[in-house]
Amino acid sequence: MDVGAEGFAQRLPRLRRRIKRAAFVALDMEFTGLHSTSLQNNEPSLFDSPAERYMKARQSVQRFSLVQLGLAIFSKENSNKYVVHSYNFFLFPSTLGIRDVEFTVSASSIQFLSHYGFDYNKFLKDGIPYMNEVQEESLRQHLLADTWKVCSTNVDRDVLKKAIDEVTSWIVAAKEEDTMILQDLNGYHMIEVQLVLRQALENVWTEPLEDNKVMVKKVSPEHRQLLENSSDDHCQKKLILLSARGFTNLFQILVKVKKPLVGHNMLMDLMHLHDKFYRPLPESYEEFKRNIHNLFPVIIDTKTVTKSVQKKFLFPRVSSLMEVYAVLCSSNLNPKGPPCPVIALASGCSRYAEKKSPHEAGYDAFLCGSVLLMSAHLLLCRSTDDAVEAEPSFSQYLTVLAEHVNKVNFIRGGVSSINFSGEDCPCRHPPALVVHVRGWPGLTERQIYEEFKAHCRFDVRRLSKNQFILLSNKYKQVRLVLRDYRRHPHLQVSVYRHWRHSPSVNCLLQISGIVALWSLLAFVLGGTRSC
Repeated sequence: MDVGAEGFAQRLPRLRRRIKRAAFVALDMEFTGLHSTSLQNNEPSLFDSPAERYMKARQSVQRFSLVQLGLAIFSKENSNKYVVHSYNFFLFPSTLGIRDVEFTVSASSIQFLSHYGFDYNKFLKDGIPYMNEVQEESLRQHLLADTWKVCSTNVDRDVLKKAIDEVTSWIVAAKEEDTMILQDLNGYHMIEVQLVLRQALENVWTEPLEDNKVMVKKVSPEHRQLLENSSDDHCQKKLILLSARGFTNLFQILVKVKKPLVGHNMLMDLMHLHDKFYRPLPESYEEFKRNIHNLFPVIIDTKTVTKSVQKKFLFPRVSSLMEVYAVLCSSNLNPKGPPCPVIALASGCSRYAEKKSPHEAGYDAFLCGSVLLMSAHLLLCRSTDDAVEAEPSFSQYLTVLAEHVNKVNFIRGGVSSINFSGEDCPCRHPPALVVHVRGWPGLTERQIYEEFKAHCRFDVRRLSKNQFILLSNKYKQVRLVLRDYRRHPHLQVSVYRHWRHSPSVNCLLQISGIVALWSLLAFVLGGTRSC
């Protein structure tokens, strides 16, 4: 279930086989932060268009890092049963290369993950490396030119110094073909120590052993040259590159097999996938959409799916993924139809069946995939008057989910979802309100926000010196504000009308009025002269 750098390479072939056999794959991620507070006007707003929100989120994604990626692989084992292999991958940026990777940490995010038991030691000490295509090409060029270096921490330097001291002390008295063993090396240290020793000493050779050990052998320069040209050398440049790519190797498997990718409120997940494993996020929102669609042609966001389920069924108003999962498991929303498919955790993942682990990426990925299957089953049963097969196929579920495919939920914005395979559709919001301020000079957007906060969470934007626009996503609260501020001494609240309140329209009307007045005067004066 928990996978770090030490055991990742050995698990990769099995992961590849399981993903190839899967019906679909669900994922979830945990980050060092979500929205950067150090960037001005970076908070999500109802005023945001998708392109504006993308640019805000892009800045945050570039600053923050992944700490954990959860992958739940759903395989249909028999007629009506799905077996789930769920993994937590601890990730840490690759430190093998010419440039060190910098990222920001949000105190609230770290505190949040700590509250749910996140193991930061695994993240820092055993995180699987990763890199995107630009970083990989840079490392490849430096390896070819022998200008690579290790961006080492103090801990790494201590490990390297200890290994070098042991070897240099030993080699003085050693004879050719004598060997020694370096102990307790893990993760990157296995490669780093070998590269540093080979670069520093021309009469040594190294080979990795099991149990985190490296064998060092004293050899002649001629023998060393033969060994360097051997295809069995574990420190060949292509193998170094393969190791430095780390989790990116698994990302490339996911891209190649093109299985449906499932997430929950997954816009930030997709942006991190693009930025950390594929290429740096482009400035163009449309280019980002095209790239993601090419990488993953079938994306399903369970947030958009469950919104549809809530409208069609007597479904309680719940918001979190765990609450949705609990309702779907406990409610008898489809008493006459065939039962939902059985969802069974594989033997190595059984603790998720015994204990809830919210905000652990592997657990949330498991919940996400389970919610998709249960929701799709309900929608399939509701979609036809004919009897549904007792054991529906996953392709039937995909058919009934067609209207939600490639539509990712858009939180508090100008559209309800981002369509990765077409045009984004605007959503219906309550009407905007305009606040006209009288006898209360110098009011700011923040003060207006605080004034109306007791009624509803309005997003506020200044319209003119004495006017502000309010946006909400709740009709009831808009009606209450219109009622309660009807006789306010300083704040006049009304429904926003573009032709009446827009500064650009008012400016145009004023210019048109002036032009019309001058035209009238010219006509009158011209007529007077002719008389």
